[in-house]
Amino acid sequence: MNANTDVTAALARPEKPISRPARPSFSSGPCAKPPGWAPDHLALGSLGRSHRSKLGKARLGYAIELTRKVLRVPATHRIGIVPGSDTGAVEMAMWSMLGVRPTTVLAWESFGEGWVTDAVKQLKLDATVIKAPYGEIPDLAKVDQASDVVFTWNGTTSGARVPNGDWISDEREGLMIADATSACFAQDVPFDKLDVVTFSWQKVLGGEGGHGVLVLGPRAVERLESYTPDRPLPKIFRMTKGGKLIEGIFQGETINTPSMLAVEDYIFALEWAQGLGGLSALIARSDANAAALDSWVQATPWVEHLVADPAIRSNTSVCLKFAESAVPGLDADAQLALVKKMASLLEAEGAAYDIAGYRDAPPGIRIWCGATIERDDIETLGPWLDWAFHQARSA
Repeated sequence: MNANTDVTAALARPEKPISRPARPSFSSGPCAKPPGWAPDHLALGSLGRSHRSKLGKARLGYAIELTRKVLRVPATHRIGIVPGSDTGAVEMAMWSMLGVRPTTVLAWESFGEGWVTDAVKQLKLDATVIKAPYGEIPDLAKVDQASDVVFTWNGTTSGARVPNGDWISDEREGLMIADATSACFAQDVPFDKLDVVTFSWQKVLGGEGGHGVLVLGPRAVERLESYTPDRPLPKIFRMTKGGKLIEGIFQGETINTPSMLAVEDYIFALEWAQGLGGLSALIARSDANAAALDSWVQATPWVEHLVADPAIRSNTSVCLKFAESAVPGLDADAQLALVKKMASLLEAEGAAYDIAGYRDAPPGIRIWCGATIERDDIETLGPWLDWAFHQARSA
C-alpha cells in the first residue's frame, strides 16, 4: 500500500460492479476447467471398460505420453499415474525411498508441514527440518545436498515458491523430491535437477480429484532397486518386485483402479494445453493472470501480497492479506470472519467462488491464477473484491 494514501477516502464504500467474471471459479483445487470444456467434449469410449483392457491401457498410456510432451519430461524419466492425488504420489516416494541416508525436509506452508510430520512422526526419521514463515522460503543455500531433500516447489497455501533450480547441485548425493502440484503446467520445473516430481491434475489443468502423477528420474529408480525399507509398505505404495522396478506402472498399468472418466478429462486438458502451444503458452497465461491481479493489488490500499518478494511469489496460488491500516485493531479471528463474509457475499452474487485463504494460513484471500483462468476474469474480479471488502468491513 502507498503510505501516502488517504485511508479514510480509500475505505469509502464502492458501488456494486455491473460486470461479473464469465467464469467465477477461482478455487486453488480442484481448479477451473479449461476454457471451452464441456462433458460432451470428452472421449467416453473407455468408460465402462476395464482399465486393464487394451483400450483402457492405451488411454492411460496416451495420458502419460501427452504429459511427457506438454511438460517436456526427459525420456530418462518414468511417469506413472498413481492413487491418492498428489498426496499419494509424495507418500509413495517418501515411504519407499527415505531412510537410507540423512533426510532434510523444507517447510514454509501447510503442505510442507505435512511432509515434516510424515518424515518425523510417521517414518520416525531423524530428519533435519528447515522452516520459514508464511510468505517466505528458507535459505536454500543451507540445504545439505548430501541428504535426501523433500520440499514443495510452489507453496499452494502461502503463495511462495522456489525461484528456480539453480540452487540444486548436479553433484548432489541425495535425492531431490519435489511436491510440484501447483507448479507443474504453470512454472518451469527443471526435471533434470529433480529426482522425484509429483503433482495432481486437479490443479493447473483443472482435472478431477483422486489421482496423482509420479515422475521418477534415473537416480530415484536406482534408489528403489537398491534399497528395501525396514518398514511395511502398503500395496498401493509398492513400486518394485524382486528388486526391480515394476515398469508397467509407468506404462499405464495403474496400481489400483483409476476413474477412466477422470483420465479422459485429463486427456482433454492436455490436448487443450498442447493446442495452445504447450508449456510455454501455459506459463505465459499464468504469468499474465498473476500480473493482472498484481496490478489490482498495487492500486488497492486495503490489500497486500502475503509474499512480499516478487522473485518467490507464485503465479498460480496468489495469496493476499489485509493491509494493517485497513483493519486496525482486528485480531486474526476477526480478520478470518471478515474473509468469510467476503467469500459469502461474492458467492451469493455469482462473482467469485472459493476465494478464502487456506484454513491454516494467515487470514486473507487466495486467487487461483493458473492457465485455465482467463485474464479478463481476473480483471473483472478486482472491483468485486473491493466491493465485498467494504461491504463486509462496514457490516
